[in-house]
Amino acid sequence: MSLRHALLGALADRPRTGYALLKHFEQSLAYAWPASHSQIYPELARLREAGLIAQTDTGPRNSRTYSVTPDGRAEIRRWLGETDPDRRVRSDAALRTFFLWLLEPEEAALQLEAERAYWRGVLDEFERIQVEPTGDDRKSRTFRIALEGGIAGVEARLAWLDDAIAEVRSPGWVAREPD
Repeated sequence: MSLRHALLGALADRPRTGYALLKHFEQSLAYAWPASHSQIYPELARLREAGLIAQTDTGPRNSRTYSVTPDGRAEIRRWLGETDPDRRVRSDAALRTFFLWLLEPEEAALQLEAERAYWRGVLDEFERIQVEPTGDDRKSRTFRIALEGGIAGVEARLAWLDDAIAEVRSPGWVAREPD
């Protein structure tokens, strides 16, 4: 997935300003594809230059509202239908797991507990969103599908973290020193 397609998809939903797109990423899309102010605004300029979005309004403080063009909608449909997703994930937290053996057992457990607390917070947020009323149109149903996938993934991660914490606290882990 690219930022380009995330922006096109968000603008296909409805016209937005750069600031509204940033907030949309922070509140929703960041769980799948995080993006910052310094990434969003230059990409909006590139999309506009490519004719995939158009500026439809200028508001207070020179804010610009953008909407997807027919070419932009065609591009996101092409991306959805003709490209394979990149399933590789960079995760600092997952990388750290490979090196927990370098820590004392209690330090390793604390690292994993901090990770569990983070994901518990994510699950709490997802569950809060899940009870909010939604529509029954395709877009609302798609968002629910994505949310349910997120919940299932976080629940699996929490179960794995519980097992990992038990492992680093087990007698076999504690008794063995790294070479």
